Amino acid sequence: MNRPDAPRGAAVAERGRHDAEPAFVLHAYPFRETSLIVESFARNFGRVPLVAKGARRPKSSVRGMLLAFQPLLLSWSGKGELRTLIRAEWQGGQAPLTGLALVCGFYLNELLLRLLPRDDPHEQLFDFYRETLARLADRGPPAPVLRRFELRLLQELGYAVPLVRDADTGLPLEAAESYCYLPERGPVAVGTVPPGSAIELRGKTLLDMARDDYGDTVTLAQSKTLMRQLINHYLGGQTLHSRQLLKDLKEL
Repeated sequence: MNRPDAPRGAAVAERGRHDAEPAFVLHAYPFRETSLIVESFARNFGRVPLVAKGARRPKSSVRGMLLAFQPLLLSWSGKGELRTLIRAEWQGGQAPLTGLALVCGFYLNELLLRLLPRDDPHEQLFDFYRETLARLADRGPPAPVLRRFELRLLQELGYAVPLVRDADTGLPLEAAESYCYLPERGPVAVGTVPPGSAIELRGKTLLDMARDDYGDTVTLAQSKTLMRQLINHYLGGQTLHSRQLLKDLKEL
């Protein structure tokens, strides 16, 4: 039965239409003859898969707009696994990534594609992602920028990354002591786990990470080792192709 008195917004919601949502393109690839599949990261909806019909046609209104690392306003409709892109508008304000920063950006996008569930909103992570792209565009040292994002990503997804207390005793870490780090548990005293079963780190490294301080060269090196271990653990064996590119550049 039709309800003429129902508000227009309710009808829009029933059709699953969303207009002018802040978003980034994480990845896009050809679909059929003229379309694209777009994996987007929307601030209020999380990772949203879209089909951009006719986007590869020369006269398409979205041709050339569905690019990674550029803030967009996306409109789409549908409630299924794959929704339909209606419109894309460029927001601007983001400096382009080039060179090593561009490869780092692809690494961030691949992490989001692999770890972020679909339709799971993460507004604060979206804002931090945008800030991280701006930091990469500034062309400063990329390693601290990547470590901060990796840590924030795992925390936002609900994975505990304890950095300041011994997982067994609950006591504060000592900067001068060494600890073994166990995924899903955290740091424990050296000697409490079998040799070689966990990576060994300085207490100072973990405390530095908790303070967001990567000025110490040992902290920077050990934090890379730790975050690689944790991300590999949560990826469950999935390969990150962008990481290999960064390895080749000796920057990750």
